[in-house]
Amino acid sequence: MIYVSEIERTVPTEYKTDLQKKVYHALEVLQIPFERVGTDEVITMEDCEEINKKLNMDMVKTLFLCNRQQTDFYLFITKGDKPFHAKDFSGTLGVSRVSFAPAEKMESMLGTKIGAATVFSMLLDTADRVKLVFDKEVVDGEYYGCSDGTTTGYMKIKTELIIKKFLPFAKHEAVIIEV
Repeated sequence: MIYVSEIERTVPTEYKTDLQKKVYHALEVLQIPFERVGTDEVITMEDCEEINKKLNMDMVKTLFLCNRQQTDFYLFITKGDKPFHAKDFSGTLGVSRVSFAPAEKMESMLGTKIGAATVFSMLLDTADRVKLVFDKEVVDGEYYGCSDGTTTGYMKIKTELIIKKFLPFAKHEAVIIEV
């Protein structure tokens, strides 16, 4: 069982990454309320079960994908318990088959390591190289649970605030698909 802190509603006193600092700065500027917890290192969706219980919601699954040539990149956000099928994803978007992007690309483009992929990485994608894709089931949910850009910080935010306030602030639009 992983350690999960008590719920906090304020920014951390110290930041572990530049992305994490940008995340909380953006939330403050946008006046987006959140609940957050600190944890042991979390990598898998199974690791998130204790976080889900503490925050009373379900973490999303955030996948960083690319085509074989590594010229097209996608950040796909889906339900945590939903299996991912590359063929369905690619077919729905009408793009060539995708696979998981290399860890080095995740670190250089999203500012995160495996287990910490997050919608908040759009703050770093100033060249607009990453296409943001949401599963409609996530968008339809009341709460959005995700990493704060680290593998030890997770948060709960109203989904509509991510879509209507955060994404315009990060200068990104999302494609919403049903898979």
